[in-house]
Amino acid sequence: MAGMNMKVEHMTTMQSFEVPTIIKHGIGIIKYAGNEIKNLGVTKALLVTDPGIYNAGMTKSVEVSLAEAGVEVVLFNKVEANPPVRVVNEGTKLYKETNCNGLVAVGGGSSMDTAKAIGVEVAHGGSVLEYEAADGKKPLVNRVPPLTTIPTTAGTGSEVTQWAVITDEEREFKFNTGGPLIAAHLTMVDPELHTSMPPHVTAMTGIDALSHAIECYTMKYAQPVTDAVALLAIEYVANYVHRAYADGADIEARYGMAQAAMLAGLSYGSESAGAAHAMAQTLGGIVNVPHGQCVSWMLGPVMEFNWKGSPERYARIAQALGINTFHMTIEEAAKAAVNEIYKLVDEMDIPSLKEQGVPEDMIPRLAEAAMTDPQTVGNPRDLSVKDYEWIYKRCYNLVPKTL
Repeated sequence: MAGMNMKVEHMTTMQSFEVPTIIKHGIGIIKYAGNEIKNLGVTKALLVTDPGIYNAGMTKSVEVSLAEAGVEVVLFNKVEANPPVRVVNEGTKLYKETNCNGLVAVGGGSSMDTAKAIGVEVAHGGSVLEYEAADGKKPLVNRVPPLTTIPTTAGTGSEVTQWAVITDEEREFKFNTGGPLIAAHLTMVDPELHTSMPPHVTAMTGIDALSHAIECYTMKYAQPVTDAVALLAIEYVANYVHRAYADGADIEARYGMAQAAMLAGLSYGSESAGAAHAMAQTLGGIVNVPHGQCVSWMLGPVMEFNWKGSPERYARIAQALGINTFHMTIEEAAKAAVNEIYKLVDEMDIPSLKEQGVPEDMIPRLAEAAMTDPQTVGNPRDLSVKDYEWIYKRCYNLVPKTL
């Protein structure tokens, strides 16, 4: 099956793939965190996390390891979902007032993105708002302070991505800041920290990781190295997500999903994704819903719209998902990949957008917002506001399925 086409027509400009982050992983390795962080030159770390993670005791092993290594800890446990600028500003203020010289993020994407954004403010001065990745804004010129990411979920891949997604509450808008200078210096991936994730969090973060891989494999900026990590991430999710969802203590499944999330994060490279993330990111700036939960519900409709833009790659996705495509045409295999995602979202009991509190009368506004997101540019099929309206209508079953 000719599923590995390299989209040469999109490779007329120089592409790059940078991995500024040292990746260390293994079961139980969190006990080494203190020495690893100390080796980065950190003597006083701002520990960035959210109240739920902290109150559940999930940062305790990290704090113990840091103390044993002689690294002082300053706690900042005020992270919020869809992290707003004001929380970043507050974290930066604490970092400076206490003379920290390093950052340690423990939690999901919100904690890691908040820590990255604090790093931007510390390294550059001013507010992270000034460094929005948009025309006319200031570029990042300084490396963030030594940053270690310790994920407790398997979804966002923020532990290795070169982006932070921050919410400007005044504009009701989520924006990106990033590039290689924002990436963590070190990530420590320990699946033992993931075993307390409840099933619904396992589901939405796992499908978020899958959406990163699928969108980055089919995006216009795809290149061989992003293809490689994206395809393996898809295979890992297909192999392990049901087990992790059904049995949170299945350490092999947790390890597999942790690797899937990290690989899918790498598949971003330094570029964007596609329509599902353009939709989820803009929606999250307007309605405070968990990112993984809304992008999971959007993935099937987006793939249903997109497959015609890259049928060979969608057929290869079907293989990675474990579908036997031997007797299928490329078109049949591409459609099978889409239907497999719809089936997975149903099996994982992902709530609908309506159940998540997003009313369908918001569709025109949400479609307009998605069209302005830079990730629209990377989508494998051309998009208009009307196209986004159709995708949103599919999310609510207001238009018939086409497959």
